[in-house]
Amino acid sequence: MSDKHARGMAVRRAVLGDAHVDRAEAAATPLDAPFQALITEAAWGTVWASEAISRRERSMLTLALLAATGNFEEIPMHIRATARTGASREDVIEVFQHVAIYAGVPRANHALKLAKQTFAEMETDHE
Repeated sequence: MSDKHARGMAVRRAVLGDAHVDRAEAAATPLDAPFQALITEAAWGTVWASEAISRRERSMLTLALLAATGNFEEIPMHIRATARTGASREDVIEVFQHVAIYAGVPRANHALKLAKQTFAEMETDHE
C-alpha cells in the first residue's frame, strides 16, 4: 500500500467514519477495485488530505459542487460527514442557498430535501 493510499484511507475514515468505509471496502469487487484505489489516493489522499483549507470548508465545497452538478446520490453521505468535518447545519443551509443563486433553485431545493432527510435520520440514529 502506497503512502498516498494509506493517507487517503486515514482521511476517508476520519471524514466518513469507520463503519461507512468498512461497508464500502467489503462491497468492493475486482471490477471496481481500481476505481476504489483511484478515489482513495486522488480524492482522499490528495485533495481531502491537503491542509490548504479546513475540512469544514472542504465539506461545504463538496456539498455545493454535488448539488450544483446534480450529483445527488452522494449528498447524504457528505451530510453525515458534517458531523466529523465541523460543517454545521447553518453552513449547509448557506451552501444550498449559494447553489440556488448560482446553479439553480431546483437543484438546491432537492439537495436541501436530502439534507433534511439525512439530518432527521442522524437524529434518530443517536436516540
